[in-house]
Amino acid sequence: MNIKPIKVFLASALLSFGLNAQTTTISNGIINWEGSKITTDSHVGTLEIIKGVLIFDADSLVGGNFTVDMNSIVCTDLSEKSGARLVSHLESDDFFGVAEYPEATLEFTTVVPTDYGYNIIGNFTIRGITNSETFELKTDGNTATAELEIDRSRYNVKYRSGSFFENLGDRLINDELKLRVSFAY
Repeated sequence: MNIKPIKVFLASALLSFGLNAQTTTISNGIINWEGSKITTDSHVGTLEIIKGVLIFDADSLVGGNFTVDMNSIVCTDLSEKSGARLVSHLESDDFFGVAEYPEATLEFTTVVPTDYGYNIIGNFTIRGITNSETFELKTDGNTATAELEIDRSRYNVKYRSGSFFENLGDRLINDELKLRVSFAY
């Protein structure tokens, strides 16, 4: 018998009826991102989490969600001028199509307690495309952190992707985006 679907069903039932469920707003949410080329070149920056909640039953996390403002993307490793040029390109349809898709979201679908926090399966929506992603959410007091990698090609981010184009050589940009997420609650 698989416990996870039962646990999600019970959490959903509790939330539906409002039994012992408490919603806590998250704050100070930031995502540190890193993208890299096949060569040693990489760039780093940040995105802001503009809203989100964690849902608890007693002291146990049972759900949550957050929204990222894609217009908040910043590059932190380049000069102001070069950083602005990179951000403009990341906002374009080559990458995240921010004009059409100004927000990205995450909705927790499965939450399993661990010794240091929770294993989370969640539905990420980027560029209007939703995929399931798995990560560990570490908690310490009223702060939470997570480190994960997502495959940008699963969200139709094609620019110089080896998943869509051949023979890019050293112009290839890795599909994996490294994300470090932190917030208070």
